[in-house]
Amino acid sequence: MYAISLGDDGAELRPLEPWQAEEFLAHMERGRELIGQHVGLADVVTDLESSRTFLQSYAQKAATDTGRIYGIWTDGKLVGGVLFRTMDIAQGTAEAGCWLEPSAVGRGLVTRASRVIIDWAVEERGIHRVEWHVSAANTPSIAVARRLGMTKDGVLRESYLYRGKRCDMEIWSVLAPEWRAARRAS
Repeated sequence: MYAISLGDDGAELRPLEPWQAEEFLAHMERGRELIGQHVGLADVVTDLESSRTFLQSYAQKAATDTGRIYGIWTDGKLVGGVLFRTMDIAQGTAEAGCWLEPSAVGRGLVTRASRVIIDWAVEERGIHRVEWHVSAANTPSIAVARRLGMTKDGVLRESYLYRGKRCDMEIWSVLAPEWRAARRAS
């Protein structure tokens, strides 16, 4: 299996696959409270079967070129991840997302990992628009969108029900020409 270095601190980005369901579940258990504040993943992955099913759904998305999932490892331990929840190659669009367990917060891991996958999507897959859908209350994830150079497209007011409460969803995006210009400037 391959790993992509995320910097001098030893953090790595690797594909997450169904055979890693136990490790993924253990990670989810460590991060469930933090992850579940804004991300439904904590409610989806609750036991070994649901962990395997979730990862299998992304293996299927990878096989059909409609999504991808990657884990972030530090010191050999899965601590978070990034994904393309959706990818539409024909339309040139993708929706990226992320999550972290508490031990990994504040180290720039999601920003670094997101840069890797957005670079890949734009340069290798020809994606023109990468979106970031985020709860308006999820300030850390909004900060990542800003650090990635995304533009806030708007707010979908009370657009989704999460744990019994209506929530606003912010949509952020970056277009391929903007992404490339920012990468050249850095």
